[in-house]
Amino acid sequence: MKKQKFIDLKAIAWDAMRKYGFEPGFSKAVMKEVETIDEKNDPDGGNKVRDLRSLLWSSIDNYDSMDLDQIEYCERGPADEIHVMVAIADVDHFVPKRSQTDLRAAHNGTSVYTGVETFPMLPDRLSKGISSLLPGNDHRAVVIEYTVLPDGDVREEGISRALVSNKAKLIYEEVGEWLDGQRTIPPSVSAVPGLEEQIRLQALATSRLKKYRMKQGALELETIEADAVAENGIVRDIVVQKMNAARFIIENFMIAANGTMVDFLGKAGIPMIQRVVRVPRYWDEIVMTAAAYREKLPREPDSKALSLFLLKRKDADPERFPDLSLTIVKLLGPGEYMTLEPGEPPTGHFGLAVTDYTHGTAPNRRYVDLVNQRLVKSVLDGKESPYTTHDLYDLSTWLSDREKGSKKVERFMRKAAAAVLLKDRIGEEFESLVTGVTEHGTYARMISPPAEGRILQGEQGLRVGQKITVRLLRTDPYNGFIDFACVRRGESGQGIYVERAPKRRASAPVPRRQGYGRKQRSRR
Repeated sequence: MKKQKFIDLKAIAWDAMRKYGFEPGFSKAVMKEVETIDEKNDPDGGNKVRDLRSLLWSSIDNYDSMDLDQIEYCERGPADEIHVMVAIADVDHFVPKRSQTDLRAAHNGTSVYTGVETFPMLPDRLSKGISSLLPGNDHRAVVIEYTVLPDGDVREEGISRALVSNKAKLIYEEVGEWLDGQRTIPPSVSAVPGLEEQIRLQALATSRLKKYRMKQGALELETIEADAVAENGIVRDIVVQKMNAARFIIENFMIAANGTMVDFLGKAGIPMIQRVVRVPRYWDEIVMTAAAYREKLPREPDSKALSLFLLKRKDADPERFPDLSLTIVKLLGPGEYMTLEPGEPPTGHFGLAVTDYTHGTAPNRRYVDLVNQRLVKSVLDGKESPYTTHDLYDLSTWLSDREKGSKKVERFMRKAAAAVLLKDRIGEEFESLVTGVTEHGTYARMISPPAEGRILQGEQGLRVGQKITVRLLRTDPYNGFIDFACVRRGESGQGIYVERAPKRRASAPVPRRQGYGRKQRSRR
């Protein structure tokens, strides 16, 4: 029997990073600079820093996450209010603007997670150590505070500097299964006095926040993104990350925290970067998609009407809902960063049904969050903004481009990893769902493992959402290809979606004088 050639997924990931203009590693100058940072974390912040170390702070994240950006705490207030505090790691304290580490972080713009290898925005000594809010040390933080009212509305309270101490590093799956009634209380919760009551209070606040957001027209979408589970470069499985009560806590707490940050910067009257999703350009096709399900949407974009349609479809057909969600996501268009000057009307985030939103809660992982942190600290310190309006416009364009690039890398590596996992199963048949019928081809997602590929044979007349059986024809990890033949057809879906090829447009170059575009020659 011919020995199978080893496929180096890590090498493929490094090549994918370079292909889309990222630096997969760190230069000697960056590593040398990071090595000089004081490991003691310099916890003494002076008179302007509040001491909040005694509060019962905790974090909820993935089991293997060490780059903790935020921790949470809440307490009951008068009139059934819940006061929430979100502490964000003070990454700016360790990464000065225009330092070698800062320029490298600005170039990549974000951490990139491929499943087989993580490419952090900051070196591990920083993001997983000194600037991470891990338990066991006191940490500098920027604390965002707001109050959740009984009806779920939010009253912004402000932002301050503080010293904090994480009392428990919790895991999404364990806490989520416990809150959802699927398991007993995790030892990580029960071992800390008062933490059970604290997490249940956070869950109550989240329930209010989510209910209020849904009334405002926030969209509940559920797309399937399968991540590779790899050990020593070998793909063991492909799993789908499922939402649960713990993930909802972090999602809703961060949305409210980011809104509070926008309120804070808006009152200070300085330019800022907001996170926006514009009113859908292809609303007419969203209307047509709903019509295929015998549902009528208004002629003009209406997030509340769309939200109700999605909730109805999720209840009626949960198995196909992720594919309907993907259709809607594509028609809504991508999120992007946009500079907002004082006095200008905000564009808003259509999917979240909020007018003022940004990204500011993950400065270890996203550069825009570090920029916004510096803006907040300049207001707190009564200093001039560290960025001009022109700087922010340049950064908005550049970081929107970097986010798109990171998604391309992650999407490609999901396909490459799936191709490796399936390479010895050529000729086998799999139950699948049709996920795309476009001018470029017809695509299907296998039920198990949840890998997507292109149908090269028997694709005529298929419809999105239709149940089919496919035979695996070939895989190509180096190009991220998985090819199918449709061998049997089941019941037909109702949605129809023809994906447009995105128009190519050149991103505005970032001036060299800012230092953000020094490696642009590698962009493609």
